[in-house]
Amino acid sequence: MKQAVDRPIRIGMHTYTLHFFGFGESWGFGKDYFFDQVMSLYELMDKCVEWELDGLQITKVDLLTTAQDDPFGTENLHKVAAYAKKCGLFLEFNSSFNAGSDSRVNCTVEEALRIGHDLDAELVKFSLDIIRPKNLFGSEMHPDVVKQMLVRYDEFKAAIPLIEEYGMQIAIENHTDTKADEIVWLGDKLNHTLIGTCVDNMNAYYVTDDPEQAYEKMLPSAYCCHFSDDLIYTDPLGVHIVGAAHGQGSMDCKRMIDMIREKSPMDKIIMENEIAFLSKDEPIEEARAREMKACEESIRYLREELKLGVRNR
Repeated sequence: MKQAVDRPIRIGMHTYTLHFFGFGESWGFGKDYFFDQVMSLYELMDKCVEWELDGLQITKVDLLTTAQDDPFGTENLHKVAAYAKKCGLFLEFNSSFNAGSDSRVNCTVEEALRIGHDLDAELVKFSLDIIRPKNLFGSEMHPDVVKQMLVRYDEFKAAIPLIEEYGMQIAIENHTDTKADEIVWLGDKLNHTLIGTCVDNMNAYYVTDDPEQAYEKMLPSAYCCHFSDDLIYTDPLGVHIVGAAHGQGSMDCKRMIDMIREKSPMDKIIMENEIAFLSKDEPIEEARAREMKACEESIRYLREELKLGVRNR
């Protein structure tokens, strides 16, 4: 059911926003590559309070910073949940099946649900990790894609009793490997009130989808939104999509928020920055400084310009 179009929108942050600090996951390397973890999840939650954020979407990688022994055990997860509650932060859990650059984030559906439940998370977000044909144009519902989607259907279908036991919402993302229509098709086939979508506006580009059309198609069933504002530009070296602070990229953030309010049941967004190295030789310390600056500029823009967030309002 849609909510009031003027409803408050909470701001959560995907920890990948600070991946140079070792949060979220490593992405884009095509093999396991792990950044040094130079800050703990507890320290990040303290920063979120300082920044006046409302929540975090976290991964198994982040949980590695919370305990040396059994970081995914129920006892430790309850401690993390309690600290988040003390900080006034909601949590979501982000999971993959077969991530190409960071196997640490991989879970079965059941493991992800159990971790989410023990974290008292509002939902669990899944990437599907589909291997697409090389030719993206015209590949929607390609037979090779459908075969893999049906495997994921079986995995989610088998977990429905556990989803119902936990009362846990799950959100399936149009990651960089799936088109909006494919995610909607899978959700329709599963046909369960606790199973929805996670729409990511920038991911649409990676499979030749239109971000606005992805919003139109996925928002009515969306429980989660990865909200990014990357910069798209061309130069003699080609076409580039690079991470930017919100309000400084190529997306119309205000229009996207208006669409979320009008077309979805959500009362929150998950902000995400994808700051990249300037070159292969950029020192990691400089990359971290730029990433932190973009993070803080994004939060200021979302809170001060778009008037999002509920903390201290």
